[in-house]
Amino acid sequence: MTPYRIDVPQADLDDLRDRLRRTRWPERETVDDWSQGVPLAYLRDLCDHWATGYDWRRLESRLNAIPQLRVELGGLGIHVLHARSPHPDALPLVLTHGWPGSIVEFLKVIGPLTDPPDPADAFHVVCPSLPGYGFSDKPTAPGWGVERIAAAWAELMARLGYARYGAQGGDWGTSVTTSLAQQDAAHLAGIHLNPPIAAPDPATYDDLTDRERESLAALEHAARWEDGYSLVQGTRPQTVGYGLVDSPAALCGWIVEKFRAWSDCDGDPETVFTRDEMLDNITLYWLTATATSSARLYWESIRRVQEWFTKSTSDTVDVPVGCSVFPKDLPRPSRRWAARRYTDIRFWSEPERGGHFAAFEGPERFVEDVRAFFRLVR
Repeated sequence: MTPYRIDVPQADLDDLRDRLRRTRWPERETVDDWSQGVPLAYLRDLCDHWATGYDWRRLESRLNAIPQLRVELGGLGIHVLHARSPHPDALPLVLTHGWPGSIVEFLKVIGPLTDPPDPADAFHVVCPSLPGYGFSDKPTAPGWGVERIAAAWAELMARLGYARYGAQGGDWGTSVTTSLAQQDAAHLAGIHLNPPIAAPDPATYDDLTDRERESLAALEHAARWEDGYSLVQGTRPQTVGYGLVDSPAALCGWIVEKFRAWSDCDGDPETVFTRDEMLDNITLYWLTATATSSARLYWESIRRVQEWFTKSTSDTVDVPVGCSVFPKDLPRPSRRWAARRYTDIRFWSEPERGGHFAAFEGPERFVEDVRAFFRLVR
């Protein structure tokens, strides 16, 4: 383990601005909405702000205010934010992000989790970047799927000296955290997921609730209109990666479209995130050149996750589980569907607002749900 500090060369920031100014733009879309992807006018305006008004050094300073480590796990150097609570009896908690997220998603919640009004709710927060993401190393050979990452996280927590801990995850973090619960149950107090990965139960199809019908309709819509990115990244991450690593405008469009589609924003991502917040996350991908390496996690594991999603009763999780299912997230399993896979659900929350990037777009509710669950299992 070695201390780490982020210090991006100025030449990299100058190169980013130069590339943005020299973008070769396509013609505008032939529709008046986002149905063909990010509208030209919106992306040009956002990229102009990226080139002229965005300040990476602000985020860099914010990240460097949090203790950081580089830890070798399984032959890879993994970048970790490690924010210890001032309260010595705090419960260690490992937070795992997904795609197209990053450790940036958790910056609003680290303070409230480590130093809450009630010390009994305190956590020592461990926030690693997935292999191939952020300032973690990029795998150079196949094999770094969610199960291997989960095993690395178990080793990480042991090496940090945490014999008992909690885990939380969303997106890929849900799958990693679920696998972690299966591999390291003896050391886990419990896991919190947003959302759980659980298949719809065909036995309930004659007695569906309104919310379950909505969930099935959303899955059908996503399969037809929203899953193109997953098919590409799950089959040809290298091919799409050339454009995403070479063109900041392409990367910006690829990611900002998901901020709009997956957040509870009523069609306008800037009602949930500021432009700089979205660009913080996008710039992290750009400066670390991780668009290709992060996409490979789909090639490694998307079929495994789909298997879990269709055969959830044969792959159960038995540690205590808390679940937050936000109305604009996907999938949105019901509790009875999730209970087939997660056999010890202690906490279930269905907030009225919120989407996929729970800690990023709704940090107060995220913190409230995490605290509420772990109070039950500390």
